[in-house]
Amino acid sequence: MDSINRAVIRPELVLTPIPAPGQLAPEAYALAADVSPARHGADSELGTGRFVLLHDAEEPEEWGGRFRVVCFAQAPLETDIGLDPFLADVTWSWLVDALAARGAAYTAASGTATKIISTGFGELAKQGDGAQIELRASWSPGDADLGAHVEAWGDLLCMLAGIPPTAEGVSVLSLRRPKSKRA
Repeated sequence: MDSINRAVIRPELVLTPIPAPGQLAPEAYALAADVSPARHGADSELGTGRFVLLHDAEEPEEWGGRFRVVCFAQAPLETDIGLDPFLADVTWSWLVDALAARGAAYTAASGTATKIISTGFGELAKQGDGAQIELRASWSPGDADLGAHVEAWGDLLCMLAGIPPTAEGVSVLSLRRPKSKRA
């Protein structure tokens, strides 16, 4: 757990330890994250997720090791983006790319990317159409640097929320333009 506590989390994320599920493994540790939540304690309107680290000293065969990560990431989308036929593929590739960028070695990755398109009716009609993407994934860490896995999951959450990846020494430019000065 020390390597998880040393993880460098992006400033756009608020991380909170949460109770871990008790039936999945002899030991577990869980985190929740929200992308720049408007209200502390509420799910973010930009993106939210859960990260669960499972530990079983008996090394279950299907895990391929003592540890297994199970994660969830969700973010709302513009409806036209939700209709993109490649969205699920891109979402999975963002996870794989984030793990690689953080140097998080892993095996036995699996998961699903789900596109949700909704239309409100009755009392919910005023909400109109909406879309979101959900990624549920698991993998077995290939080394003891578990913090890199948390960092990669955080990067994925930010990417789903539309916040670009960052690299050390590279500044992200604001999308707002300064007001022009008139002489």
